[in-house]
Amino acid sequence: MFTKKEEFMKNTDTNTAINMIGSGTTITGDIVSKGDIRVDGVLKGSINTQGKVVLGQEGTIEGDVVCINADVSGTINAKITVSQLLSLKSSANLN
Repeated sequence: MFTKKEEFMKNTDTNTAINMIGSGTTITGDIVSKGDIRVDGVLKGSINTQGKVVLGQEGTIEGDVVCINADVSGTINAKITVSQLLSLKSSANLN
């Protein structure tokens, strides 16, 4: 009924991680991830992920974005490369 911690950690899929940059937060640097990323604050750097990028309406990314899927409502001031599905909301601003 109970499993050992080591067995649980082996079976946990790290690709399901959701990383968040909250509103009012500014991060300077590049992000590389296997999981999904949500940005509601400001990122001054690039994102490279094997997951989905969600950019909130008040969010800003000032660097290149490379991802599988993207849902953009905020501002991107660089190049975005999406391999599958790109969803742009009416508030999206790509420069």
